[in-house]
Amino acid sequence: MTWQEKREERFKRWLSPNVKFATPEAEKLYKERLTRFIKAIKMEKPDRVPVQIPGGSFPAHYSGTTLRTLMYDYDALKKAWMKFIRDFDMDLYDSAGLIFSGRVYEILDYRLYQWPGHGLPSDVSMHQFVEDEYMKADEYDAFIKDPLDFSFRYFLPRTWGTLAPLGHLPRFDATLGLPFQLLSICSNPDFQPVFKAMREAGQELEKWQVVVGECGQLALETGCPSAAGGMALAPFDTFADIFRGTRGIAMDIYRQPDKLLEALEIVTPRSVESAVTAADFAGCPMVFIPLHKGADNFMSSQQYEKFYWPTFRKLLLGIINEGCVPIMVADGSYNDRLEVIKDLPRASVIWIFEQTDMAKAKEILGDSACIGGNVTAAQLYTNTPQAIKEYCRWLIEVCGKGGGYILTLGSSVDRCDPENLQAVIGAAKEYGVYK
Repeated sequence: MTWQEKREERFKRWLSPNVKFATPEAEKLYKERLTRFIKAIKMEKPDRVPVQIPGGSFPAHYSGTTLRTLMYDYDALKKAWMKFIRDFDMDLYDSAGLIFSGRVYEILDYRLYQWPGHGLPSDVSMHQFVEDEYMKADEYDAFIKDPLDFSFRYFLPRTWGTLAPLGHLPRFDATLGLPFQLLSICSNPDFQPVFKAMREAGQELEKWQVVVGECGQLALETGCPSAAGGMALAPFDTFADIFRGTRGIAMDIYRQPDKLLEALEIVTPRSVESAVTAADFAGCPMVFIPLHKGADNFMSSQQYEKFYWPTFRKLLLGIINEGCVPIMVADGSYNDRLEVIKDLPRASVIWIFEQTDMAKAKEILGDSACIGGNVTAAQLYTNTPQAIKEYCRWLIEVCGKGGGYILTLGSSVDRCDPENLQAVIGAAKEYGVYK
C-alpha cells in the first residue's frame, strides 16, 4: 500500500475506537471532532478550524492543586484531567500520561529531571531538565558499535541512580554465553537492590498506568478524541538534548562532525520503529516530535542543512511511510527553516510553531503542510481574553485560508487565566467556520 492508503486505514481505526460511548450524542461528537482534525491534516476545509489546547500542568492549577500533587496522587490526577476535559470544548485532547509518576522517578533515582519537591520548590509548576554530558566526547565509537549496549551499560547507570551497578557489567555476549551472564548478575549481591527497586517501580508504574488508562477511556466515552500516539526526537536532538548536551554537541559539530553524522544515521531507523510501535499500541496515528536545537538562533542555516535536516527528514519519511502523522512542535523561531522543511510529501505532517512568523509560514508551507501554533505562553499570561480572541481571529484569517490550519498554542502552559484559553476556543468557533 502507499503511505496514503496506510494512513487511511489508521484514520479509520482512529475514527472507530473499541469503546462503548456514553450516549449516541457522544459518539457523534467524537467523530465530528476527529473528522475536523483529519481534514485539516489533509489540507482540506473542515466545517471549521479545529482547536486544541496542550494541557501541560494547567489542569493541576485549574483544579486548585499543584503539579507535585498530581505526580504523586493518581486519584487527584484523574479528577484534574477530567475536569479539564469537561470544561474546555476542544477537538483533540492530550493524555493524562504527560504528567508522569513522581514515585517511579524517586524509586529509581531519576537524574535527568528535577521536579516539584525533588530539586525544585514543591509549588513550582514545571519540570527542569538537568543537562550534562551523559555520553562522553570519546564514546561515539561505543555508541556506533552497539547503541543498545551503550544505553544499557553507560547511559542508564548515569541517568538512573538505582541502576548504577549496570555500569560495572562487561559487554554482553550475544552467543551462548548470554544466559550464564544473566545468571551471574542474578546471583551478584550488588544487583539485589536493583531488582528490588525495579520490582517496586514496576508496581508503582502499573498503578499510574491504570489511572491514565481510565482517564483515556472516560474521555473517549464522552466523545473526546486523544492525540496520544507515538513520540520521537529529531536525531540531532537525541544527542543535543540527552546524550551530549548543548555544550557537548556544539563542540562535536566542529571537533568530530563525521562521528556525529554517523551516529545520527544509526539512531534514525530505531527512532522510526519506536515511534510507530507506540502509535500502533495507542491506536492513534499521531507521532509527537518536540524540536529544540534546530531553531534559528541555535545553528546557522548551513549547519541545519548538514547536521539537522537530513536525518530528521529521514525520520519523518519513515514515520509517514508507515501511515502515521508526525506533528512537530518547533520551539523558538523557524523563519530561516521554512524553505527547507517544505521538502516533504504534501499533506503528510503538521507543523506547530512557537515564535515563527505565521504569515510567512502560511505563504511558504500553505500548499504543502498543515500548520498551527504561535499563541504563546507569554500572551496567555499577560493579555486579556478579548486581546487573545482578536489575535486568534487574525491567525485564522491569515493561516486558515484554504484549510490546512489548526488553532493551537505554541507551547503548553502551566498558569494563566482560564478565560484566555476559553477565548482561543471561542475564536475557533466564531471565526473559524468555512463557508
